Amino acid sequence: MSTTAPLPAHTDRAPALLAGYRPLPGIRDELVDEAGRLRPHWRPVLERLVGDPEEVERAFALADRHQRDSGVYYRVYDEGESRERTWPLSHVPLVIPDAEWSAIAAGLVERAELLDALLRDIYGPGRLAGDGALPAALAAGSPDFLRPMVGLPNPGSRRLQVYAADLGRGPDGRWWVLGDRAQAPSGMGYALENRVALSRALPELYGAMNVRRLAPFFQTWRSALAAQAGREASRICLLTPGPLNETYFEHAYLSRYLGFLLVEGGDLTVRDGAVFVRTIAGLKRVDVLVRRLDAEFADPVELEHSSQIGVPGLVEAVRAGKVVLANPLGAGVLESRALLGFLPSLARKVLGRDLSLPNIATWWCGQPAEREHVRAHIETLAIAPAFSARPGWPLAPEPTPGFELDAQARARLDALLERRPFDVVGQEVVRLSTMPVWRDGRLEPRPFTLRAYVAATENGWEVLPGGFCRVSGSADARALSMQLGDRSADVWITAGEPVEEVTLLPSPAQPAIRRVTGYLPSRAAENLFWLGRYLERAEATVRVVRCLAGLLVESNEAAGPAREAVGRLCDLLLAWGAAAPASGPGAPAIIDQALRSSFSAGSVLRLLGEARRTASVTRDRLSTDAVRALADLAALFEHEGVSVTPAESLDLADQALRVMAAFSGLVQENMNRLSGWRFLEIGRRIERGVLTGRCVRRLAGLEADPASLDALLEITDSQITYRSRYLMGALRLPVVDLVALDDGNPRAVAFQVARIQDHLAALSNLPTHAALDLPQKIALQLATTLRVTDVQDLGHDDILAVENRLMELSTEITARFFAQTPPPAEERA
Repeated sequence: MSTTAPLPAHTDRAPALLAGYRPLPGIRDELVDEAGRLRPHWRPVLERLVGDPEEVERAFALADRHQRDSGVYYRVYDEGESRERTWPLSHVPLVIPDAEWSAIAAGLVERAELLDALLRDIYGPGRLAGDGALPAALAAGSPDFLRPMVGLPNPGSRRLQVYAADLGRGPDGRWWVLGDRAQAPSGMGYALENRVALSRALPELYGAMNVRRLAPFFQTWRSALAAQAGREASRICLLTPGPLNETYFEHAYLSRYLGFLLVEGGDLTVRDGAVFVRTIAGLKRVDVLVRRLDAEFADPVELEHSSQIGVPGLVEAVRAGKVVLANPLGAGVLESRALLGFLPSLARKVLGRDLSLPNIATWWCGQPAEREHVRAHIETLAIAPAFSARPGWPLAPEPTPGFELDAQARARLDALLERRPFDVVGQEVVRLSTMPVWRDGRLEPRPFTLRAYVAATENGWEVLPGGFCRVSGSADARALSMQLGDRSADVWITAGEPVEEVTLLPSPAQPAIRRVTGYLPSRAAENLFWLGRYLERAEATVRVVRCLAGLLVESNEAAGPAREAVGRLCDLLLAWGAAAPASGPGAPAIIDQALRSSFSAGSVLRLLGEARRTASVTRDRLSTDAVRALADLAALFEHEGVSVTPAESLDLADQALRVMAAFSGLVQENMNRLSGWRFLEIGRRIERGVLTGRCVRRLAGLEADPASLDALLEITDSQITYRSRYLMGALRLPVVDLVALDDGNPRAVAFQVARIQDHLAALSNLPTHAALDLPQKIALQLATTLRVTDVQDLGHDDILAVENRLMELSTEITARFFAQTPPPAEERA
């Protein structure tokens, strides 16, 4: 145990905690032994929990608050819809003594060595299938077997880069492997977050128990990946399916923690057999891809042709040996349950010994004798798909005890065993051990599984001292899943002496000072650009509708002095597609349809939906408050039939503009002035310039009436400035000058162009002797035109020309920063 001073014991509450703790019958428990006695390595934890109840609850609340403030979440899928759920942390860690863990780690290394040898043989010489040790149908019949990967070069001595095993402890106290994870093992990022949250909530306990650190594992793994790059200035990227993936937060967290660039398939391109990432600074060579994308979707050219999230030509780059994948494409073949039945004999053949960490007994029904065994013992076995569950699988995708199958399920299973027996396995029914969870001020036993991780390094296999522990929400542990409401616990491997304090997080004493975060991927820049445009377009629509509704509330009808302005505003909404055409004749029908469709039927709601979509893929660059503001904004417009009357529209518009102002303030005050912020700003400025120009053309033409000019001032939020300058009603030339040519008015077209100039100059970073690029030229020409133009000479066509030039600027920004040309010679190396 720890050599530090023990934590103070509160023996008055300890018996009460243990007295109410009832392990499940016939199940091993981690906290207490068969006689109900506390296991020695758990004593410090219990001593902490029997302290002041309010202090314990405060500590756990601190852990929850840390994860909430850090935005830790995962995505759940329910009835065809997805939503984000706050990460469910179990407050009591799983404690394993170092001596016991050493035996587990040795078994994991042994198993990783075996699986790596199998992977090399399956995609290489195929000797094991040739001599009958591994049925060819078991490998080639797996949907995760990728024929294009057969015979491809293997960089380094190992093909498997990172491996995970799902472990459970049986009633006899032995650890068993429940399943292998080699496709793209998930959970490491959540294990890190669990550790950060719990160590901060219980710092004294964490220090007193000499918990082994996680950072050395990640440090070693990162170095091993970099060493495989084959060049000094290596670039490692983490390839994610995108923000709709259930573990996207983990992908973003791991990439930041390890210093990898987070990319999606659309960020990457293959040129001359090498992989490049599109950045705003051009194409940059990628040496290593840490893959979190299922292999079949990784390359639409040679694998799944319908994939929208892969990298065309990725297999070509692997074939050319110009990129390292962790894990390699096709590694998912090792995850099949059918393989578990052959691993014991394969271990004796490949390693020359039995596995010290066995897996649960498995019978693959692709063999006649095993099929008959499953049929004869179906009441005592669990039935599961041999590979990943395919369409038409008649049972649950997780193992189902045979005694639970009704007559119809048995009939479907019998039919499958006749038609496709190789799709079925029988497995022994798992009875997992339990660990304590804290619930309502007391401890309760719950079944758990532990996912442990192994990484290939230059000096052999490295095992993470800990892992990702999933704790069941009930006493039934047959289908542990974060999708089903289970929780996750930190895993503490306790040493007998103080451990070295190693971390990859910034040191409080000597932090690494950083003012940049590396190259901004083009996709992230483009999404921020369009986030700015969508939000500005939504705000402009809301401002026009508010102005229209205000006129109708004041006049109570589309007549009198406001009639002309009301008509122009309706035309404006129709012209830029913010409202649908009226279904009936006459001004009332047009007005009603403009109000209804602008808010209810979707214009603003659609724009906000697009804004949330673009924000979701750049979530790691926006604050949690900014993301919440977007959600609150969309919620205002999500009810059908809302805002039909002018008064309702006016009230809703006021609410929406307040939330929009809050979001804008969060962006201006909280977002660092890096490239991402500049692209968001450029998008806003282009959209505001274009829409302001349209408003000027519609509302301030040569025959404009005072009510239309007042509407233009209101939409552009320029009434106060105008009235402070002119002691008269709205006149056309002063109004047009203020909202089009005054570069000191934040809503004027000229102001938008000036800000665009500033941002483009900061983004280009060109030497002083170099020529301006095309976007800068367009912005300079626009600024000069607006600066030298007299308001008397600014007509309809001139304003239209400025709008078109801004749209051309948008196109050229896309070509300059978001679309890429072939890589320069130095990047092809």
